[in-house]
Amino acid sequence: MNLNYLVIEGNIGAGKTTLAQMISERYQTKLVLEQFADNPFLPKFYENQEQYSFPLEMAFLAERYNQLNRELSHLDLFSPFTVSDYYFMKSLIFAQNTLQPDEYNLYRQFFTIIYDKMPKPDLYVYIHKDTDLLLKNIALRGRSYETYITKEYLEKITQGYFGYFRQESDFPILIIDTNDVDFVNLPEHFNKMVQSIFEKTYSKGITRILL
Repeated sequence: MNLNYLVIEGNIGAGKTTLAQMISERYQTKLVLEQFADNPFLPKFYENQEQYSFPLEMAFLAERYNQLNRELSHLDLFSPFTVSDYYFMKSLIFAQNTLQPDEYNLYRQFFTIIYDKMPKPDLYVYIHKDTDLLLKNIALRGRSYETYITKEYLEKITQGYFGYFRQESDFPILIIDTNDVDFVNLPEHFNKMVQSIFEKTYSKGITRILL
């Protein structure tokens, strides 16, 4: 595929940032990583979701817009394409699972104003892992504020992503099942991931593959 803007996404702990970094290193591309650690409300949110969900999501919305607008508005002549470990729609997917209905309605108004102005990816890749594997990966990386993440929360996020995929038809969405894939430690698995992303052409809408 002729890719200028590639998105790699997945639930928390799926390995999306690692895969985006590995692709960027192999192809020497421009890399855009979400600056989630800079959000001052994130640790507070995991301790008290009801109190801090709205300021958390608004802070993420502002930061994601500013970063993507800054990084994607200017063509990098020295990079073959741009790869990012998140897409702006992520904001709405997480918000609908964390906000109360009245907060979500207000949030969505702000989101809608911004979303239409954002560039769309040439290919959106979602790396899927079952919830138990996500929890295992989260525990292995040892971030203290992530100890509050529950199985139920992760499952709601997964459902939010798949609900979004079913109604998105503006660009190709490639869902890769990675339950039995270790692209970090096994080069042959990473090569299969790369081949699936770069050596095939996908139509708009959903394509799901099992490596």
